[in-house]
Amino acid sequence: MSSDIDSPAVDEEPVDPKRDTGFFGQPRPLATVFGVEMWERFSFYGMQGILLIYLYYSAAEGGLGLPQATAAGIVGAYGGAVYLSTILGAWIADRLLGSERVLFISAVVIMLGHIGLALLPGFAGVIVGLILVAVGSGGLKANATSVVGTLYKPEDPRRDAGFSLFYLGINLGAFFGPILTGLLQSTLGFHWGFALAAVGMAIGLTQYAFGRKNLPAASHRIANPLPANRRPLVIVIGVAAVLLILVCVFTGLITATNLVTIVIALTVVAAVAYFIVILTSSRIDPTERSRVFAFIPLFIASVAFWSLYQQQFTVLTIYSDEKLNRSLFGWEMPVSWVQSINPIFIIILSGVFAAIWTKLGTRQPSTPVKFALGTMIMGAAFLLFLPFAGGGPNSTPLLAIVLILLVFTVAELFISPVGLSVATKLAPRAFTTQMVALFFLSVALGSAISGQLASLYDIHNEVPYFGVLGGIAIVLGAILLLFAKPVLALMKGIR
Repeated sequence: MSSDIDSPAVDEEPVDPKRDTGFFGQPRPLATVFGVEMWERFSFYGMQGILLIYLYYSAAEGGLGLPQATAAGIVGAYGGAVYLSTILGAWIADRLLGSERVLFISAVVIMLGHIGLALLPGFAGVIVGLILVAVGSGGLKANATSVVGTLYKPEDPRRDAGFSLFYLGINLGAFFGPILTGLLQSTLGFHWGFALAAVGMAIGLTQYAFGRKNLPAASHRIANPLPANRRPLVIVIGVAAVLLILVCVFTGLITATNLVTIVIALTVVAAVAYFIVILTSSRIDPTERSRVFAFIPLFIASVAFWSLYQQQFTVLTIYSDEKLNRSLFGWEMPVSWVQSINPIFIIILSGVFAAIWTKLGTRQPSTPVKFALGTMIMGAAFLLFLPFAGGGPNSTPLLAIVLILLVFTVAELFISPVGLSVATKLAPRAFTTQMVALFFLSVALGSAISGQLASLYDIHNEVPYFGVLGGIAIVLGAILLLFAKPVLALMKGIR
């Protein structure tokens, strides 16, 4: 797996920054990666915005008629699988193909997944589509940032602005995707919404196919090539893994009901294995080992955060469908539009937070404090549902959900941008990639747990659900806040 995920490789033949300012002052090839990432997020969030209701709506409404708990579990398992796939995508880039090739192949796989959801009827489309989209999204997510990094010299002053522009593309796609797929779903049907996601990915793939030839040589570099004599073993292991999964599906060992539990178990095993491998390695010194121990409470806080935050795609979707007043001037807003609120706040507030941290400099909160506050704020967001508990259809005003999602976003900005950064800072020199993988595993585990938790949600008895989960998150955050100084001491000079 490539350490280039968040410590991007440097272009071996960088473009003269004075000469190449063709994309809003940035290198022209940034437009290529900006475009494919924007359209990938358009298709990803567009599909996810209507996925849950497709699973539990009745056949008469165009859905598959699954129980809500089972449907939420599938969405949670899918979310976990996306982040698990980032590890596979980064490993393939690092050892076999290079980031650029994996990015291109992943975009093709994503498009095929959306086509599967659009054209294949029933559960066949769900199985084929979600597997392909999860694997493809993981591969693209793991490598797009790396490719952007190859466009700049380390000292290029445009680097941070370039990444900001790149992340703007992500959030533009995340904003427009649910709006447009939701419109098609509510007027023409679910498969039209999935088809639009496929069209969006096809647009992104087409522009990337034309522009990829202009990407620098460093984007094709294989950081740690796998020896030729080991490739047959890797192929055998890969084929065996696929066959094992197929056998488990066809024999009933893996079902829609237990899928999320299996994803949770696999993620826990992978995370524990990563920690053991790193902590017992003879290649790390005592200072590095101390820093890895410091990452454990941050990992736990990250899991707690994502297990609540990712319920935007499970519980909040059900809530928006059944309780939210979506009437706008006599017209009912599609359920999926709620998913477009968070990207708006991200676009607005990410720059505000960056300015605040820059202004505070060394006086800004330490990473353990940021994680603690993010977890507590996320818990508080769940408590904000309590005043509306027990209400009937259309009982929750849209403004209330907007404000709650504002709190979601504030919590996210305390943890998400900080998490990957601190993973690279705390990583032993020999295990930078594995520490980044651990952060992705915390997101995978939290995403899967969000699906498992959503299966417990009862729209007729909401107080225990929102109250207990919100309270647990606040308590976990408070504990981390109390132990922030000892954790900071373990970080050995890293803040």
